[in-house]
Amino acid sequence: MKDLVLKELHGEIALLTLNRPEKLNAINYAMNDRLSECLDEIEDDPHVRAVVVTGAGERAFSAGGDISEFSETMRLGPDAAVKEFVRRGQAMTGRFESFRKPVIAAVNGLAFGGGCELTEAVHLSIASEDAVFAKPEINIGIPPTFGGTQRLARLAGRKRALELLLTGDTFPARRALELGLINRIVPPERLLDEAFDLAQRILKHSSGTAAAIITAVTRGLNHSIAEGLQMESEQFARVADTHDTREGLDAWLERRTPQYRNFAGS
Repeated sequence: MKDLVLKELHGEIALLTLNRPEKLNAINYAMNDRLSECLDEIEDDPHVRAVVVTGAGERAFSAGGDISEFSETMRLGPDAAVKEFVRRGQAMTGRFESFRKPVIAAVNGLAFGGGCELTEAVHLSIASEDAVFAKPEINIGIPPTFGGTQRLARLAGRKRALELLLTGDTFPARRALELGLINRIVPPERLLDEAFDLAQRILKHSSGTAAAIITAVTRGLNHSIAEGLQMESEQFARVADTHDTREGLDAWLERRTPQYRNFAGS
């Protein structure tokens, strides 16, 4: 199971690689569970402050859920399919979305179905020029099940999301950028370097503040503006009396580089 998701540590950044290249990194139940397990491990590791997720091989980030496995569960009826497939996938993508350490997808090749939903769920996404996206679930008679009916509409708007969801058409990286699904397009050979560079630009700042921002944005999107502003206030209060906030303010006033406690070796 551990081989299904490779976890490598690069200083303060964890690289997670979906590792079923022979299956275009399709997400089976074991891979789904291992992704959640990796996040648990990373959450408990104070030395890891950011995550990059990519796919093994040159062809795919992830072609989506493992249809062969899922179809066997479907034969057991809708209750079993919801429990084993839908809830499992939603829990995994939800875990990425609400994770308090920044997560960046480095999308190489195909990002179909569940692979596209994982891209939607993470905080930031960079795609290679040859990345291709799709919401093809309608082609097998089901709606998206890992959050794709909800997150894509929030990112792209209702009508643009529905066009993709109802046609199942593929779309290139430049369209994904226009829709707000990804942040940037880069040459394939630069993909991981650019993802790590983005992570390092975030890691210059306080991890506690980054976590507060992620929480306020992620939770606030699902509430009214008034409730979102309350969450923003709560996250501010959470960090206002911390060492890092005091250090950040003092460093700005003194025109020096802040020394946050979350830096390695501090």
